[in-house]
Amino acid sequence: METNSGNRIEAYFDNSATTPVYPEVRDLVVRLMEEDYGNPSSLHLKGVEAARYVTDAREKMARLMKVMPKEIVFTSGGTESNNMALIGGALANRRAGNKIITTEVEHASVGSPVSFLEDMGFEVVRIGVDSKGVINVDELVDAVDDNTIIVSVMYVNNEIGSVMPVQDIAKRIKEKNPAVLFHVDAIQAFGKYVIYPGRMGIDMMSVSSHKFHGPKGVGALYIRDRVKVKPVIYGGGQQNGMRSGTENVPGIAGMALAAEMTYRDLDEKVRHMREVKQHLIDELTGIEEVYSNSGDAPHIASITFKGVRSEVMLHALEERGVYVSSGSACSSNKHSTSGTLKAIGLPPEKLESTLRFSFSPENTIEQVDYAVQCCKELLPVLRRYVRKK
Repeated sequence: METNSGNRIEAYFDNSATTPVYPEVRDLVVRLMEEDYGNPSSLHLKGVEAARYVTDAREKMARLMKVMPKEIVFTSGGTESNNMALIGGALANRRAGNKIITTEVEHASVGSPVSFLEDMGFEVVRIGVDSKGVINVDELVDAVDDNTIIVSVMYVNNEIGSVMPVQDIAKRIKEKNPAVLFHVDAIQAFGKYVIYPGRMGIDMMSVSSHKFHGPKGVGALYIRDRVKVKPVIYGGGQQNGMRSGTENVPGIAGMALAAEMTYRDLDEKVRHMREVKQHLIDELTGIEEVYSNSGDAPHIASITFKGVRSEVMLHALEERGVYVSSGSACSSNKHSTSGTLKAIGLPPEKLESTLRFSFSPENTIEQVDYAVQCCKELLPVLRRYVRKK
């Protein structure tokens, strides 16, 4: 299918779900699978070579965060990192208190383990957000008391791109209770912001490789030295007992290379993503009954197309080679209403008509113009169809 102008291009705007792997990362992963395929726990040369890749990757990730290599634990991705931080942190510090504070707009990989802990008897406080998806820091700090052991706040919201003031939160909660552990889900922020968790007062921070052009199935958790976290996976005692299981050497090495490449010329990449995002918002909100719910992150735009269900619009765009999301990729195939969109106060007719466009430095203004033209052509047809029904 083509636009009336006769031009069709492919426009992938679902980079918050996953990003294409850098070619250099792909080549490294393939080489490690075909040639340097040893088990890093083996004592022979192949094992020693594999272990060296893991050590180098840990040093690279630590260097980018300006932390110590021993503070990096490799995981299977953002979900495991969040589970390890929350469940492992809560169980290890239960004698110090029983209260966990988080927000109403967290990703399911934070929300679900927090609910699990609540079922185990932990007290959970969920702080609401304003119409822009940002929490009231005063309200969060007021909830902190001597019984609080963990505060968990996402850096960038994965659906609308709101940015939480994590450094201010860290400072203020530590002033009130220095023993509180501050966990940050930085899965949508890493690779878009320069983040030095140790300097920012963050005790645990989760990242996920495939959000910044690395392979899927690998992530990392920063755990500040001397922070107590119980392992959630037991077995052979790899990674100093913190995360048992044979390390995913190709994935770990690929993630570290992707992180290095992502942070090269980061300012220019972020500037470009902001330009592409703003152009999309400006053009789309010029269409009748199209609204933006977008936060300040450089790479996420939340757009409401009033009068058309999000899934209908998503598939109509897909037929024209434009790929977007109707919410969090981890749960968008489940037909449930977005908790984030509810939390910012969208009315029911907008809740079901909102799409997420998310960008990488590879996206272009030309792709945006093509997507906007598709929307202009599709919306009148889809809206008439809905009204006739």
